[in-house]
Amino acid sequence: MDFELTDEQRLLRDTTREVLSRSSDAERRRAVVATDPGWDRQVWRQMADIGLLGLSFAEDDGGMGAGPVEVAAVMTELGRTLAPEPVLDCALVPGELVGRAGTAAQRGSLLPDVASGERLLALAHNEPGVRWPSSVVSTTATESDGGWVLTGVKNPVPHGADADVLLVSAALPDDRVALFLVDADGAGVQRHGYATFDGLRGAQIEFVDAPAEQLGEPLGSADAPDGSALIADTVIRAQAALCAEAVGVMEEALRLTTDYLKSRKQFGVPLAKFQALTHRAADMYVALELARSMSLYATLSLADGVVDPVVASRAKLRIGRSARLIGQEAIQMHGGIGMTDEYPVGHYTARLTAIEHTLGGVDDHLRILAAHPNRSVTLL
Repeated sequence: MDFELTDEQRLLRDTTREVLSRSSDAERRRAVVATDPGWDRQVWRQMADIGLLGLSFAEDDGGMGAGPVEVAAVMTELGRTLAPEPVLDCALVPGELVGRAGTAAQRGSLLPDVASGERLLALAHNEPGVRWPSSVVSTTATESDGGWVLTGVKNPVPHGADADVLLVSAALPDDRVALFLVDADGAGVQRHGYATFDGLRGAQIEFVDAPAEQLGEPLGSADAPDGSALIADTVIRAQAALCAEAVGVMEEALRLTTDYLKSRKQFGVPLAKFQALTHRAADMYVALELARSMSLYATLSLADGVVDPVVASRAKLRIGRSARLIGQEAIQMHGGIGMTDEYPVGHYTARLTAIEHTLGGVDDHLRILAAHPNRSVTLL
């Protein structure tokens, strides 16, 4: 099997790397995340210009029609530069949901604007106090004057304070789950944004009889989407994208660490000359390669049309374990400087920690795999 990128995929990766390398460095990122909204709208427009924001949308919807391999290549570059722009949270994840389930009118009114960077979407599904996997939806949808109104609380909503349109999961009167489109600045919507510990943004969003439009065909029709199935499918795709991003973060954390070992001297010799430290750096490299392989496994499974929660949990488990080892070792081998805000390795470790806890941590995915013992593999 050929695991190499095609010429077109390499061009996409290299173009993404070039754009991000011009706009992302440690000092500039610190300045950007310290201000609202915590990312650069000029960089956002550049991403739109090269097609990143509509990467996985159908060409008829204003996108590039790319698949999981292309998405993974882009996410790895975003991780490598620690770019704070919400490509996954405000474009790819909610945009793919609209693309798969929305009506032609909904796709036409939303996706071209998302791909061009003019509008931002956000998926509001998580609810306070609900542990992943969040199968319980307390937000309710009630029919009113021929439409729907939503009542409930969603938190955390990644970059929810930045979005123009929210995709909200809500329970119907018959306990089924459906997805709704809500104007983020509309009546009955209150947003409370906050900074997360990795420098990004989240929000708590409260809905009180907020007018909403059902995503997809009307309920009761043969083509009405199954909200629970759509969310489960989206979570698996988002997990694979996060795994790819984590690989890029770990690559850069390892590079920063090995460069530091080569330049920092102790007793008149570089730290890289100390055998114990080189062995620990070698362990970091092994962990990275294990993570890269499992990320590729998850990506190629999606490319083959296999949307499997067990595959996603295998990858997420390995990513979480590698991320923890690489992040902790990077900090340890940098010493005190690794904990300072001015030095980038601490920010890379913070992002790895956030990814490990997003859409299920190590313990959560162990529980998923333990529930499928006949399908489990040797856990490294």
